[in-house]
Amino acid sequence: MHATSYTYDSETRCGSVLLDDGTPVEFDGAAFDAGGLRMLRVGQRVRIETEGEGASLRITLVTLQTF
Repeated sequence: MHATSYTYDSETRCGSVLLDDGTPVEFDGAAFDAGGLRMLRVGQRVRIETEGEGASLRITLVTLQTF
């Protein structure tokens, strides 16, 4: 699934993304670390992997979108 980075805190490695429908979803440091990134800028397109649905949707991986 693809999204756009919305917030990112480099100290905690936590942040949030906006899904293409505009829904914000938060991610934790473990999801950020799983993607192997060192930093993330607001507005970057990212690829995410998730678990669950609806209110229990959880991001398990954040990485940059590549073509």
